[in-house]
Amino acid sequence: MLALPLIPVLTPAPEPEPASPPVATAASVTGPSAPEATRAAAVATTGARAARPVAPPSGLVVPAIGLTAGAPEQLAVSPDGTLGAPADFGRIGWWAAGPRPGQAGPAVIVGHVDSVAGPAVFWRLRDIPVGAQIVVPRTDGKRTTFTVDRVATYPKDAFPAAEVYGGTANAQLRLITCGGSFDRAVRSYTDNVVVFASVH
Repeated sequence: MLALPLIPVLTPAPEPEPASPPVATAASVTGPSAPEATRAAAVATTGARAARPVAPPSGLVVPAIGLTAGAPEQLAVSPDGTLGAPADFGRIGWWAAGPRPGQAGPAVIVGHVDSVAGPAVFWRLRDIPVGAQIVVPRTDGKRTTFTVDRVATYPKDAFPAAEVYGGTANAQLRLITCGGSFDRAVRSYTDNVVVFASVH
């Protein structure tokens, strides 16, 4: 089950076209889990959100690893502070209550690394090279291009939530999946792989 260690409580400014993002179903899936994040305090940048509305993401393209993903599932934070995972192993998920890609702050997109059937959408995430471009098309037909700053692997029991989810002055992106070894006893990977990218 893909559940991210989450999420700082970010309070974005109101959007001009308010919409209630659908709550992700924390579906039980057979196979490796995705990121598990612990709740952490973080400060979100809210000014840019109000200053210039940005449309939601409609996909994800990472040429360096041959990845093209369609519209993300909108994910929400559960009462225990974890971020749900996409029900479909071949689909990405986006934290809909957080910054949108292109707004100030870290937009968060997650995905499974694999399943019992084989590689999943973020199978090659750990192979993204520093300097690679990540393109996030949006529902308004525009796109935001990010450049990979670094790729890090963290033990799930020491996930740096404030570092990953904390507010930033510029537009940034986090891609997160599972990594490390697979613990068959608990049916979960030991680590999380996090790609840090920003608009330059």
